[in-house]
Amino acid sequence: MDLWFLGTAAGRPTKERNVTSIALKLPDPRCEIWMFDAGEGTQHQLLHSPLKLSKLTMLFVTHLHGDHTFGLPGLLSSRSYFETKEPLKLFGPPGIKQLVTTALEISGSRLEYELIITEISEGIVYEDEQYKVEAALLDHRIECFGYRVTEQDRPGKLDGEKLKRLGVPSGPLYGQLKNGRDVELPDGTLIRSSDVVGAPVKGRVVTILGDTRPCDNAVKLAAGADLLVHEATFAEGQEEKAYDYGHSTTLQAAQAAKEAGARQLVMTHFSSRFRGEDMPALEDEAKTVFPASAAAFDMMHIHIPCVH
Repeated sequence: MDLWFLGTAAGRPTKERNVTSIALKLPDPRCEIWMFDAGEGTQHQLLHSPLKLSKLTMLFVTHLHGDHTFGLPGLLSSRSYFETKEPLKLFGPPGIKQLVTTALEISGSRLEYELIITEISEGIVYEDEQYKVEAALLDHRIECFGYRVTEQDRPGKLDGEKLKRLGVPSGPLYGQLKNGRDVELPDGTLIRSSDVVGAPVKGRVVTILGDTRPCDNAVKLAAGADLLVHEATFAEGQEEKAYDYGHSTTLQAAQAAKEAGARQLVMTHFSSRFRGEDMPALEDEAKTVFPASAAAFDMMHIHIPCVH
């Protein structure tokens, strides 16, 4: 899994930062792009990354504030210029369908693929054999969600040398053993999956929160996460201002990561009052509470490795 921060500013873009968007690239063999929010200019940011819009299959919106949604019409329209006809699934809070369909209709935009829009509530919003995405309400000025992406555990590695010694022919039997099924050879020998397959590979968990004050659901969504992305619009000492605007400070983001037992915290959605030279101090604030903290910047790339 790989994560790209396409925009890390709060409210409005600056010369250093675009407004909010995050892209998650799934590992082989899927290699799909899942996007979280699409502020104005997101498709321009994609052009400066190694990511391809044609690979975008899922888009999750946290809330309907413009700095998280004004890039949607252009992004969706541009996807039609690629050869892919694969449907795009769009998830978001109530109102997302009206926002998108109205913009496309009155602009005369025509999509060359199926756009499937789901207005979500709390709970599991998507699940397949490999991934599950859960959503929960946060504490912001309007209805806002956080998302927890869970990769399902994968079977361990087959011990090829042992299989050869046991006389197991390569082919379908290998697949059955890898999937946890015992097999019987023609001579009656029973081969147990547990004897030839290594320990399962634990699935990764990535939590991406929308705008929020400190709240219980932020911690629940991030429980045991390999990576927590948490807004930190304000700095230490600005707690009252953060509360008034429905946001968090660096220390509050770090406290959420600590309480959740996350492995790593990346802060984003910084107020325009902060410049690049301010980032080390903001990181240091968070590290006093949660040492594995970092401040995101536009085009920041993070690889999330498997943990055995």
